[in-house]
Amino acid sequence: MAVVGVIGGGQLARMMIPAAVALGIEIRVLAEAEGSSARLAATEVGDYRDAATVLAFAAGCDAITFDHEHVPQEVLRALEAEGVAVRPGPDALLYAQDKLLMRERLGSLGVAMPDWARIETAEQLGAFLADHGGRAVVKTARGGYDGKGVRMVDDAHDADDWLAEGAVLVEELVVFQRELAQLVARRPSGEMRAWPLVETVQRGGVCAEVIAPAPHAGAATVRAAEQLAFTVAEGLGVTGVLAVELFEAADGRLLVNELAMRPHNSGHFSIDGSTTSQFAQHLRAVLDWPLGDTAPVAPVSVMINVFGGLPEKSIRTALAHQPAVAVHAYGKDARPGRKAGHVTAIGTELDDTAYRARAAAACFDA
Repeated sequence: MAVVGVIGGGQLARMMIPAAVALGIEIRVLAEAEGSSARLAATEVGDYRDAATVLAFAAGCDAITFDHEHVPQEVLRALEAEGVAVRPGPDALLYAQDKLLMRERLGSLGVAMPDWARIETAEQLGAFLADHGGRAVVKTARGGYDGKGVRMVDDAHDADDWLAEGAVLVEELVVFQRELAQLVARRPSGEMRAWPLVETVQRGGVCAEVIAPAPHAGAATVRAAEQLAFTVAEGLGVTGVLAVELFEAADGRLLVNELAMRPHNSGHFSIDGSTTSQFAQHLRAVLDWPLGDTAPVAPVSVMINVFGGLPEKSIRTALAHQPAVAVHAYGKDARPGRKAGHVTAIGTELDDTAYRARAAAACFDA
């Protein structure tokens, strides 16, 4: 039986569990703490920043993969030095861990992006603002996600606290029509597959809804997004699922916003809406198994995140009111603003499908 070790005990690791069971794969999880979202497969609790802990966890695994991108490079290199199959590997993960390096590398691949710069002083930020209409987006180079580590600025000193810690990334404020995401999977032997291009709706810097496929996306846009994601996956040597978050600019151009080298929120719809889910595909890819068909099982899928908590009473209410909507709970303690689960509806018509998904999600409103 193939064995995959997952570093990180969050909801992504949790959603790999049923996919692994179906494929006859043994899945092991190195969780950060007791009671993690992926506790059903958490064979060890330990510090993913400690090389000895991670090496001991990796013993007997055919491949090591990740629930998040925060494992230090020195730990990843130690795994590789011991002959462990790390997927994606440190050379690829480097560009998911450091946004400045990501921008530099994507530029070398000829990928379209917002105008950006490395900023080390308030004076440099002021000069960038002066050249870009007086407003910009500043991001910490490392550690940001779900709106954290991202700040709108209109003054040269608006990022002084971050600059005190080191260089930051500044980007032009893009005027966009909407946000899109393109998920692909790549295995070590080079085979790649893409899911349909999706539209993502952000609220407060956090993904709230995903519509698959992206409504009113023309054939040229769909082809461009897929080719762009394949270029990135091949150019960075990604193994597993890659999510490329995109801005569709006012002039129709696709600009890369962010990258994630793991299953991603924008692909959760695939559990119920695709022939092969992103979680099953990720496991197949990291083991270098043949990849699955990514075709949709219905014309439309709508996924909505649920924040705060998913109490059992509310789950029962949602199931009663919307029996055709799938509810996915992450097994987390309730906390305001916390991503606690999601619901997915599939159907033939967008308005009806979105209505059913939103009605189910509304059952969890406080």
